[in-house]
Amino acid sequence: MADIADLANEQAEYLLEVALGRHRPLAAASSAEFCTDCDEPIPLLRQQKVLGCQTCVSCQELRERRR
Repeated sequence: MADIADLANEQAEYLLEVALGRHRPLAAASSAEFCTDCDEPIPLLRQQKVLGCQTCVSCQELRERRR
């Protein structure tokens, strides 16, 4: 069972993450199954690791180079 110090540390860590912009929202957008640029399937691991991704790695790299 967690004591008050553990709870305080968890809350402080959470607030620090929020303040630094590192906290991900609980309800993140779901990832696309197919790339919006080339219509190729997006690998499941990418869908899980990059929440809300809409492009495959290749197309995302192209987008970033164009900026």
